[in-house]
Amino acid sequence: MLPRSPDAPATAIRSSIPDSNWYDDHVLIHLEPVPKPSLHPHARAAPTPVEAVAPIRRRKLYQELLDRLLARIRAGEFPPGSQLPSERQLMESYEVGRPAVREALFALQRMGLIAITHGDRARVVEISADAAIRQVSEMARYLLETSPRSLEHLKEVRAFFEVGMVRIAAEQATKADIARLKRALDEHRAALADGQRFLDKDMAFHHTIAGITGNPIFEALSRAMLEWLQRFHTDLVRAPGREPVGLAEHARIFDCIARHDPDAAADAMTAHLKRAARLYARPE
Repeated sequence: MLPRSPDAPATAIRSSIPDSNWYDDHVLIHLEPVPKPSLHPHARAAPTPVEAVAPIRRRKLYQELLDRLLARIRAGEFPPGSQLPSERQLMESYEVGRPAVREALFALQRMGLIAITHGDRARVVEISADAAIRQVSEMARYLLETSPRSLEHLKEVRAFFEVGMVRIAAEQATKADIARLKRALDEHRAALADGQRFLDKDMAFHHTIAGITGNPIFEALSRAMLEWLQRFHTDLVRAPGREPVGLAEHARIFDCIARHDPDAAADAMTAHLKRAARLYARPE
């Protein structure tokens, strides 16, 4: 067993059980205490046969270490930008081996909570709605590629999401918001002759509506869904002759937001997305 650092604030994960062979660097066994019998007439009854034979829970050491590090990060002990203790310090503080420490750190990295740089201590990163959504982006793209129904499900979610979002935008858009949306529409119109740029400005128009809501989660979800659709299903969207139709629909949506008419904005967005949904199809 590794020596315990005298000034380490953490509590060691291992229990002080004489037979250390019960453990290795990966497995931690939680032993439930056996209740002592009581002579009190109203004492709790002894465990039933089912409770008496319940399996002993087993967890890997790195999972226990992960939970403890997560608790310290959430408590603010390691704010964004700060560094976690070194691998050696973690090993000494929690009395675990290097494999358990590294697995716990890699798990934190996969969660997007820390950044690991070779030769340096892990650093806690700033969490944002956009970063959180991007954590699932690769999985979502894989789902779109492999699941036959996933594209239709995504289109349904997008329609529900954007119709609600445009209502909020129409209700609370300021003069500055409307001016910003007008610039996005003008840039979309200016890109009419350039297929790729027109598509980019199409996405930017929707991003601007998301920004008007003032909700960063709306912005992150809007950006992610449009990127997922754009990456896999752009050929049909770019079909010649469709650009003026999409531009006219965006103009109607803008007019509804500018006059603060949420019902009309929702109707205009619904019609726009119903037509656009037919352009996104899985290649034969």
